[in-house]
Amino acid sequence: MLKGLIGKKVGMTRLFLGEGQAVPVTVLQVGPCTVVQVKSAGKETYNALQLGFGPKKAKGLNKPQTGHFSKAGVEPKAVLQEFRVADTAEYQVGQEITADLFTRGEKVHVTGRSKGRGFTGVVKRYGFSGGKATHGCTTHDKPGSIGASADPSRVLPGKRMPGRMGNARTQARNLQVVDVRPDENLVLVKGAVPGANGGIIIIEKAK
Repeated sequence: MLKGLIGKKVGMTRLFLGEGQAVPVTVLQVGPCTVVQVKSAGKETYNALQLGFGPKKAKGLNKPQTGHFSKAGVEPKAVLQEFRVADTAEYQVGQEITADLFTRGEKVHVTGRSKGRGFTGVVKRYGFSGGKATHGCTTHDKPGSIGASADPSRVLPGKRMPGRMGNARTQARNLQVVDVRPDENLVLVKGAVPGANGGIIIIEKAK
């Protein structure tokens, strides 16, 4: 059985449940995803589906991509992603899979790319307290000592230092599906999801 789909983060809102309870939810546009390729254990040594999401103009494709979509007989897709399945017999190239794969109340994992924050210091990046604000201190936004001088006479690997923050693959696990609207291709999950509005996400059923 297929466990996940490709989608797009629409934004956040809230739903009012019974007894006036307000629940913050993230709205995800999930699918429709088109089966572009079916991989079988006999040929590729494993069973998987390659799904495509979102339209893409033909002039933006290179020759291998053009041949790949032409062979499948499907319109070019902006995003391709593989999902493992136990059996590929019930799937065929060109088949569309929609948001009704998910049901209300189940738990899902959502993977996205976090917002890029650029080059940041240790206070913003790791929550360091920084130096004192008074008594002549001039190191308000600095990490302080990063190692001993005599032993080991070097900066140890993994030391938390200033650097690029965000723009990394991040996963929010075990989010509850609050509502599913297949006619609009929408899945509403409780809580926040990594990434900016409009960002591509992968939503998968939790084990």
